[in-house]
Amino acid sequence: MNLQLNKAALGAAAKLREEAALPLDPVPTGEVKRETQIIAIYGKGGIGKSFTLANLSYMMAQQGRKVLLIGCDPKSDTTSLLFGGRACPTIIETSTRKKLAGETVAIGDVCFKRDGVYAMELGGPEVGRGCGGRGIIHGFELLEKLGFHEWGFDYVLLDFLGDVVCGGFGLPIARDMCQKVIVVGSNDLQSLYVANNVCSAVEYFRKLGGNVGVGGLVINKDDGTGEAQAFAEAVGIPVLASIPANEDIRRKSANYEIIGRPDGRWGPLFAELAQNVAEAAPHQPAPLSQDALLGLFSSEATGRDVVLEPATMEDMCGRAILAKPSLEIVYDEV
Repeated sequence: MNLQLNKAALGAAAKLREEAALPLDPVPTGEVKRETQIIAIYGKGGIGKSFTLANLSYMMAQQGRKVLLIGCDPKSDTTSLLFGGRACPTIIETSTRKKLAGETVAIGDVCFKRDGVYAMELGGPEVGRGCGGRGIIHGFELLEKLGFHEWGFDYVLLDFLGDVVCGGFGLPIARDMCQKVIVVGSNDLQSLYVANNVCSAVEYFRKLGGNVGVGGLVINKDDGTGEAQAFAEAVGIPVLASIPANEDIRRKSANYEIIGRPDGRWGPLFAELAQNVAEAAPHQPAPLSQDALLGLFSSEATGRDVVLEPATMEDMCGRAILAKPSLEIVYDEV
């Protein structure tokens, strides 16, 4: 037995020596190939991520960049504005349907395009019938089978729901799937709370050796009160754009109309945003404590003047509680 093991070891060593003796491939000296920049956008539900991304991706395409927009929100609404309100078949539902029919999923089944923007939706389970985070993981596994890492895009924009903190939604940060994160927020406590949580996740995984950073903050529905600007300064990230709280924007967005057109009223705003997103460096944020986050707002808005009064057992039971002697036996010290 030992003789056979020695022969096997000698054979393996000889094979390794043969491989080591092979000449190395020459160093590439040709033209540098296109490198894809993958950017994950996070924000509170309803804050305007999909609106921002649809117009940002459209503007990028008009500027000559090849862009892929991937919706990673179970609501599957990322591409709605891009496609004029029309629902896009999701990867998860298409995969399930094709599997039941014994067919394979093709690119044309899940990826659609408009004016140079390529877009798809991962989708999610119905309410109470599965885990949204697990759906995200399954969706990316299918994308890898479709050749995700071989696609030749300039930018891949991922739309993630920031309210949810389970593993699937933190996938780009935890696994270094993107180079940077963009957060969308407004001058309200809840959206900045979510933005702060995203910064905390980035800081946590950087301490574990991750490389993802925060590119900056997009302030949506900016009413000029300044809390979002103060937040960005406090955590150490730049403001990439301030989209005003404007009735024209609200109305056109509600009608599924793209406003990020080079020749439109809001074209310069989204052109600047596209440039800032492309050039934004991945910063390491300094997330705020809960008290520091509340400190960005007035005490009238956050209730910081309220004093926490401890409850008593009488409060809990609704009656007076008699103190009962303990039955514990206490021995005198010897």
